[in-house]
This record gives sequence, structure tokens and C-alpha cells, in this order.
Amino acid sequence: MILRGIRGATTVEVDTPEAILEATEELVREIVAENGVIVEDVASALFTVTPDLHAEFPAAAARRMGWTMVPLLNFTEIGVPGKLERCIRVLVHVNTDRAQHEMIHVYLRKAVSLRPDLVSRSTTPQ
Repeated sequence: MILRGIRGATTVEVDTPEAILEATEELVREIVAENGVIVEDVASALFTVTPDLHAEFPAAAARRMGWTMVPLLNFTEIGVPGKLERCIRVLVHVNTDRAQHEMIHVYLRKAVSLRPDLVSRSTTPQ
């Protein structure tokens, strides 16, 4: 097995704990489903939010999903004027036998604009 990274991002319409947790859970579930990830193979996950989101930690969603022993961190993205707002991003590190080009990166909602080159490989965005 080797350590690989899986990227993903989504957005929320409002800065509420419920919106952040729901969107993050949806994102993590899609990453897990698309890549056949099992929690025991997750080495760590790094979550970021744009500066306009501060109602909840996205990592709390992963904890609610049972990722209780996975090291998780939350960060604030750089606030670049004119860029995508209310965005949650994740980088999941997984131990896998799959090659890097086999990893499916997941971009949902308005975050599809971040990596349109990768969106075509993942599930249909919402």
C-alpha cells in the first residue's frame, strides 16, 4: 500500500452549523463511495473553509460519520477577492493499492468550477 491524496470541495449557501455539516458529510460520503475508501485506511484529512465560514468545523462532520480515530485538522483558506465563496475543501490521505490516476476527486455544488477537468471523472455534481 502507498499513501495517496484525494481532493474534494463543495459549497454552502449560508454559514450555519447545519449547512456546513450537511455539505461536508455529503462531500466525504461521495469521496468514500467513489474511491472505495474504508475508514481504517484513512491516514488523515485536512479541511479548509473560506474566511466567510466560521459557524462550525467541517471535521465535525467526519467525526459524526465515525472517523473518531482519524487525525483531522481545520484551516481557513486565503481570502482571495473575487474567488469562490462559502467553500469547504478537503484533502483526504488514504493508504491504498490504487495508482494516483485512479483516485477520484470530488467537486460538488458551486465547487465544480474549481476543477472542471476533474469533475467529469467524478459523480454528477449537484
